[in-house]
Amino acid sequence: MSSTRRTPKLGQHLLTNPHVSAAVADAAGVHKGTVVLEIGPGKGALTKELLKRGAHVVAVEKDPAMVAVLKDTCADEINTGQLMLLEEDVRTFFAHTLPTRMTHPYVVAANIPYYITGEILRELLTAPVQPNTVALLVQKEVAERIARTKKESILSLSVKVYGTPKYVSTVKRGNFAPPPKVDSAILAITDISRAHFVGTSEARFFDIVKAGFGQKRKTLAGNLKRVFGDSLGVGDKVRAEDVPLADWLELAKR
Repeated sequence: MSSTRRTPKLGQHLLTNPHVSAAVADAAGVHKGTVVLEIGPGKGALTKELLKRGAHVVAVEKDPAMVAVLKDTCADEINTGQLMLLEEDVRTFFAHTLPTRMTHPYVVAANIPYYITGEILRELLTAPVQPNTVALLVQKEVAERIARTKKESILSLSVKVYGTPKYVSTVKRGNFAPPPKVDSAILAITDISRAHFVGTSEARFFDIVKAGFGQKRKTLAGNLKRVFGDSLGVGDKVRAEDVPLADWLELAKR
């Protein structure tokens, strides 16, 4: 691989509009002294905004060409320790580095590779040390499914059980290079905790949710009975997508 390559090759769509970077930082609540985890910084458009605000940034970037760019453009911040740049696959980071590195209160602000959105959300929200707030650039459809639609899904419930999602704003595809095929959105998740699992098993909750959405054509009672042998008191006509989080938590307690 040529050391002079300065374009991404790992599915990244790099931010080009500084106003979007500022909006992501605002959504994450970044100010002087905030510890920020940034995933996939690319050439550093968002990184520079975070550093400008006086944040302490831990940036995880897998692409060596993008790491080389950041080492050049953010050399001063790296030397002072304001920016910690890790050349690492985020999956490896979650498994081995995050539990020991992110031991203080922190937030996440990132323009993530869209094809691993679900995996990144799951790893962040279930981390041993959870972030206080997460602000991500994701596909618009995904942000709507999590924070806007009245119909629930495994994804939306998996987010809401840990925090409060908010659709912050739409980001048009022209704000990226190369531009993605779809528009994006800033998704913020605040008040992240495991408070819903006091007296309720995390594993049992997710077992119930996955069972409830098991077969789309079946009612919730039918899906639960197929897996557990019992409808758990759910009405015969109720569908999984129409059941709010509080009722799923009650089912888990049963």
